[in-house]
Amino acid sequence: MLLKAVNAALKAGQAIENIYKSDDFQIQTKADNTPLTRADRESHKIITQHLTTTNLPLLSEEGKDISYDQRKNWQKFWLIDPLDGTKEFIKKNGEFTVNIALIENNYPVLGVIYAPILKKLYFATEEIGSFMVQNPLPHYDNLQDLQKNAVKLPHTFPGGGYIVVASRSHMNQQTQQYIEQRVSQCPNYQIISIGSSLKFCLIAEGLAHEYPRFGPTMEWDTAAGHAIVKFAGGQVIEADTGLELKYNKPVLINPNFIVKSNFLEQ
Repeated sequence: MLLKAVNAALKAGQAIENIYKSDDFQIQTKADNTPLTRADRESHKIITQHLTTTNLPLLSEEGKDISYDQRKNWQKFWLIDPLDGTKEFIKKNGEFTVNIALIENNYPVLGVIYAPILKKLYFATEEIGSFMVQNPLPHYDNLQDLQKNAVKLPHTFPGGGYIVVASRSHMNQQTQQYIEQRVSQCPNYQIISIGSSLKFCLIAEGLAHEYPRFGPTMEWDTAAGHAIVKFAGGQVIEADTGLELKYNKPVLINPNFIVKSNFLEQ
């Protein structure tokens, strides 16, 4: 399953990169007023082709019109965002990713994130933990090759002070207030703004302490990053309850959540 997800993400990432360099985005506006590009559609098509061979259901941002009655009994399914950070893609800042997660009994058990312009591949399962590969191969034939040049996460620890990650395109007043409250007791702190699921990756790598998100996100936005943080030792919890973020809900919108790096001194 991991190898299939990794190769699907790499193949989709290559297609996205080709469109990114061509400038032929073909931007449309979806019903929720968010942008959709040719890269979103092409990535969805490639990932679907790769993962249908597993005979598991698939829920994707670009194929999300599946009723809860149809999916409520899914014990295991793929949850994907073919292009997370479409706004960053259009801005051409490189901060976008391909997200693929495997959900089992409402929680992620496998996650893959690929940032095609940054050439960073992240992958995680409960059995092996979380890893990052810089400059991955275009395709992997076995897990041994995949893990050969992979760095286990977390691989570093930030220096003094408290480092908070925030969204580049979706900062709001509630998030700002939370951050101000958290850092008010810290003489040294830093706020890093970055797009897409790369915020989860910074936490998993050990480059930041916390990522609060107050505002609407969808399940496919968070599932892969959730797995990578979780299996690196961190937590992804609901802001109001402190419970782990849950998936395949009747409504696919996430509650406000906080990503915490338990492996770092806070």
